[in-house]
Amino acid sequence: MSSNLAIKLRTGTHKSHTAAENVGFMKCFLKGVVDRGCFAKFLGNLYYVYSELEAEIERHQDHAVVGGIYFPELNRQAALEKDMEFYYGKDWRSQQIKPSPAAQNYIARIREVSATAPELLIGHAYTRYMGDLSGGQMLQKIAQSALKLEDYQGTSFYNFEEIPDKKAFKDKYRQALDALPIDDATAEKIVAEANNAFWFNMQIAQELEGNLIQAIGQVLFNALTRGHNSGSTELTNVGKG
Repeated sequence: MSSNLAIKLRTGTHKSHTAAENVGFMKCFLKGVVDRGCFAKFLGNLYYVYSELEAEIERHQDHAVVGGIYFPELNRQAALEKDMEFYYGKDWRSQQIKPSPAAQNYIARIREVSATAPELLIGHAYTRYMGDLSGGQMLQKIAQSALKLEDYQGTSFYNFEEIPDKKAFKDKYRQALDALPIDDATAEKIVAEANNAFWFNMQIAQELEGNLIQAIGQVLFNALTRGHNSGSTELTNVGKG
């Protein structure tokens, strides 16, 4: 049974993709304006989100549906730990770096769906990982240039060492989505949850705008965020990848 979940997710989250690209923090990012402190906070939030998401997906790896998209090579927690050490030092764990309120809400939702409807974790996995493998690769290049970073220092998050051919893997992932044993009603619920995931990611990005304005000034921020982007990429790391 095929639910055509991959195409349903792509078309069903199109508006969310566009909205994500129009968050002020991301507009500045895409135009090459990246503040080191804000980027570190951004990655710190993602560290906690991915730690939770990956723990819950692993917990359900034998689940009839969730197991179909269990690909440990996607895991970002270890890569984000490298980034935390780069920005905050070897003792970063003792510095009481905590997830922001938006990230805490995101984590709470992941825990909720894991406990009540594990198949909805697929919406969160799709939103994050497919974005990381797509638009996230562009964000990495922007961050490397803006922050004058060498190799993957400070951007390990975007480096998928175990996935050398990202296009081939994304095709494989979409095939796995379509092969999941779900009905149309469940597919629609997963699409709805993917849109929820976009919203949580957007909240994380919006939270950082105050810090960014402090760093670059209100005038520049306004100039960079004026107008509306029509949306063009699979940019889900918005907090878009």
